[in-house]
Amino acid sequence: MRHWIFFWVLLLSFAHQAISQIPQLTNKSLISVLTCAKGDDLITSFGHTAIRVQDSTLGIDVVYNYGTFDFNRPNFYLNFVKGRLIYSLSRSRFDRFLFAYEMERRWVKEQILDLELLEKNKLFAFLENNYLPQNRDYLYDPLLNNCSSMIGDILKQQFGDAIVFDGSYLDKQYTFRELVRQNLATNSWSSFGIDVAFGSVVDRKATVKEHTFLPFYAMQQLTHTTKNGKPLVQRERTILDYDEFDINSFFPLSPLFWFSLLFLFTATITYLDHKHGSRSRWLDFSLFFVTGFIGIVLALIWFGADHTSTPKNFNMLWAFPFNFAIAFIYIFQSKLPNWFSKYLKVVLGLIGLTILVWIFNIQSFSPLLILILLTLAIRYVFLLKFSKV
Repeated sequence: MRHWIFFWVLLLSFAHQAISQIPQLTNKSLISVLTCAKGDDLITSFGHTAIRVQDSTLGIDVVYNYGTFDFNRPNFYLNFVKGRLIYSLSRSRFDRFLFAYEMERRWVKEQILDLELLEKNKLFAFLENNYLPQNRDYLYDPLLNNCSSMIGDILKQQFGDAIVFDGSYLDKQYTFRELVRQNLATNSWSSFGIDVAFGSVVDRKATVKEHTFLPFYAMQQLTHTTKNGKPLVQRERTILDYDEFDINSFFPLSPLFWFSLLFLFTATITYLDHKHGSRSRWLDFSLFFVTGFIGIVLALIWFGADHTSTPKNFNMLWAFPFNFAIAFIYIFQSKLPNWFSKYLKVVLGLIGLTILVWIFNIQSFSPLLILILLTLAIRYVFLLKFSKV
């Protein structure tokens, strides 16, 4: 029993010593929220949010960044697929943080918070404690728990009901999918891939608070947030002033170009097959194999992962997982099985069901999917007729 008492006393003394080592901010201190413009790749295309603490008297000017991840972390890619990606809070000097955005020519804006000295020290102590190795990691969610959405959570946690978020600045409340699309070009592989991976769960309207997973909306929300009835943001300023990044894609590399080419190629081959009474096995194998493989992946991230954005994905109607097995049955048989025509009717029906799901707004799909559905429908109809010959 004495050993346990000694252990807890020792642990508490270490905790007290760690807390006491945190310097106390002075009246010249400032705590602000930094919002950074989006970049030119998928990782940076939504922008970024961080917290800055500065005190000229103590020589402190640091940035707390909840958007840090490590590719070298064990099982990084496996955890990414499983929806168990770990992000961390990092701390760096402000000049080092700013340098990266200056090199990339991305604007940075600062919102200085109107806090009492006691409140500043409370928030500073929280950040320092959160930066400890045992506390800095957290389970990342791109839509519900990221570097941007956490700002509001931290303020609410630290100051409770004194913080009030006013959502009147929103002209309308968007769905999660619409919010993501605002930051991506429709004719891009990243936008198409995300639309395919996301399930119907992201087609619900986000709450006012949930809009803040995007840094732009988090910045707007802070402007319309009060603490004890007074504006939380004392003043705003632009630290780096660059134009908004414009996405200039090269059309021959875009999905619209390649899906159009696939459609024309499939239509041409189908016409030639019809004319000569033959079937191009490798084309059909490829279509069944690819759509089946996509369907299997979608099923895995729906049922076998912890992603909050991938369940109830009706892309599995056109990307039918059983197509994967059908591809190998099809390629090795010179004569189509008797049941194959029934299977083709099923997958054609699923394409029709996909369109109905789209029309009735059960799930929104990428506009680029139209070309894929036409490609599959043309080939399925041809094979259905061919199987009856």
